[in-house]
Amino acid sequence: MTNDGHLTGEPMPPSPAPAKRDLDPGAGPGDGVLAAQAAGGDRAAFEALYRRHVARVHGLCLRLTGDQGRAEVLTQDTFVKAWLALGTWSGQGPLGAWLGRIAVNRWRDDWRADRRARARLVDLGPDGDLEATAARHGAAAVEGAPARLLTTVDLERLVGRLPEGARTVFVLHVIEDYPQAEVAALLGVSEGTIKSQVHRARRLLRAMFTEPREERNE
Repeated sequence: MTNDGHLTGEPMPPSPAPAKRDLDPGAGPGDGVLAAQAAGGDRAAFEALYRRHVARVHGLCLRLTGDQGRAEVLTQDTFVKAWLALGTWSGQGPLGAWLGRIAVNRWRDDWRADRRARARLVDLGPDGDLEATAARHGAAAVEGAPARLLTTVDLERLVGRLPEGARTVFVLHVIEDYPQAEVAALLGVSEGTIKSQVHRARRLLRAMFTEPREERNE
C-alpha cells in the first residue's frame, strides 16, 4: 500500500475533475479492445478509457453526492475499482453503464452510512389523499411545506428499509432527480422496469408511512 492509501498496482489516473465532455467514443479503439488491453495490465489503454468516460462518471457522482469534493473522491474510487475489476466486465452491455453501476454501488454504501441531515424535501407521490394520510400519522412536518413532503432525515430511515432495487431507483430518480431514461441506461434495465420500481418504492413507503411512529423509527 502506498503512503496515500492506494493499493500497490492500482492505477493513478489524472485528477477526476471533468472535461467539458467525454472523448468521442468513436475516436480510437473501441471500449472492448481498450478494456481487454487494460485488463492485461496496459495502463495506457486504461488511461484512454478514463479520458473517454470520466466526464459522464463525474457528472453522475456529482448528482449523487451534491458535493464537488465528494464527487471527485467517488469518481476516483470508481475508476480504481474499475481497474481492479475490468476482467469481470462481460462486454455484453455498455462500459459506461458498467462504470455507472460501480459508482452507484460505491455511493450507495456511503449513503447508507451517512446519517447527516439534509435540507431537501422529497415528495412521496401525487396521490391527493397523501396529505391527509401524513397529517393523520404524524409526518415530520416542515413549516410551510405540504404534509406529503418528508424531510430527507425522516425519509432516509424509511428508504433504508426498501428492497435494494426499489431503493436504488427511488434515490436516483426521485431524490436525485435523475431522468428515468438515464437511470435505465445506468442500471442496464428497461425504462418500464424503472417506472415499476419507482411505483413499488412509493407504494412501500406509503405503507411504512402509515405505521405508528415508534415502528417507523426502529
